[in-house]
Amino acid sequence: LFQIWLNLPARNKMVEPHFTMFWADRIPRLTATDAAGRHTDVSVIAGRLQPEADGAAPIDPLAPPPDSWAAQADSDVAIWTLRMDPGARWTLPAAAGDGTRRTMYFFKGQQVTIGGQAVQGPAAIALQADVPVELVNGDAAEGEFLLLQGRPIGEPVAQYGPFVMNTQAEIMQAMNDYRRTQFGGWPWPDHAPVHGRDPARFARHPDGRREEAAA
Repeated sequence: LFQIWLNLPARNKMVEPHFTMFWADRIPRLTATDAAGRHTDVSVIAGRLQPEADGAAPIDPLAPPPDSWAAQADSDVAIWTLRMDPGARWTLPAAAGDGTRRTMYFFKGQQVTIGGQAVQGPAAIALQADVPVELVNGDAAEGEFLLLQGRPIGEPVAQYGPFVMNTQAEIMQAMNDYRRTQFGGWPWPDHAPVHGRDPARFARHPDGRREEAAA
């Protein structure tokens, strides 16, 4: 389980809160098969995936929240998870933008060869983003990877606990806002609400709309 936080540019740090549910069955996926019949499965959480194979159609992610850095066309944000069969080969496509930074986290498996260089897992690997790179999973076990990339926002960062702003003064204001309103108020009568055993997984949006996962 990964918890990934994306920063926001200063112009969007005070927008109205928003979230989008990405139910597992709705996340776009690619299954690529290499010449030996081995599979690589890619889940596209954020960022368009344009496979290297000739004629392959791009895979677009679900729409992120409107003010997310991932929603900006020039951010080049990508969040993909990869699962590779033992011995599978797949070419990671180049990033779309200039100045993009890319890191791949090898969190399950024994060995992977990246651009001809063997890497033992677990490992975090900084990749050159502007060129495609061939991944060859080791023969001994499945490999699982998390790829994160994006163009830096290029603004100062001030951080304290869960608060991320641009200046220390903004951090103090955010903390004061939290103390005063709990970020807009807590709508339930206690601090540990439960919804019983019967309801399916659901999300309650600020406009009152209830969204449920597929059965």
